[in-house]
Amino acid sequence: MTVLHDFPRPDPALVEAFRTQSPATLHEALGRKGAMVHPIKPLYPGMRLCGPALTVSCGPTDNLMIHVAVALAKPGDVLVVDFKGMTEAGPWGDVLTAAAKARGIAGLVIDGCVRDAITIRGMDFPVFCRGTSMKGTNKTDAGGTVNIGIACGGVLVSAGDLVVADDDGVVVVPQAQAADTLAKAAAREAAEEGYREKLGEGETTLSILKLHPYLDAAGITV
Repeated sequence: MTVLHDFPRPDPALVEAFRTQSPATLHEALGRKGAMVHPIKPLYPGMRLCGPALTVSCGPTDNLMIHVAVALAKPGDVLVVDFKGMTEAGPWGDVLTAAAKARGIAGLVIDGCVRDAITIRGMDFPVFCRGTSMKGTNKTDAGGTVNIGIACGGVLVSAGDLVVADDDGVVVVPQAQAADTLAKAAAREAAEEGYREKLGEGETTLSILKLHPYLDAAGITV
């Protein structure tokens, strides 16, 4: 077992700035990196989260380290759990959700499943996962880690990285690249707003995005 009790978190103002960005835009701004695999989606539509990652590795049938992580979390943290993609157990349920809310945790991202889904929905706690499983887990394996780098949903995640998620999925922005990615995301949003204005004026995406060379190469006439 390896547990780091704390880690450097990004500036709160930076986290707030990320809260207005969409995962899709951040993924593009990051060079089309950082997006977790498709199966990891919100437990219910409309869930959103943003905050620094508190990383956990455990499982695939044990959730002891998740309990440790919740105890160590600070308000605003997002638990990011590598549960090895296991879908035949639910290491997170309503009791851990109540514990997380009491500590001000912003949400959960887990490469695995959860249970007590209906209750969690009523608790207004964002959960992003592979699905649901009613099967319980053990609390005997101390071989996991907390606040050590993990791979979750096909993405390397370090404690303190920015995690942003909505109905499109989950994106992770390395803390060292956060400010630069935010600036690129803002520029992308500004450019897309310009595209929308031109579309309203009657232009097509073919001209706005300068796609005619691709059409010419394919022998397509529009």
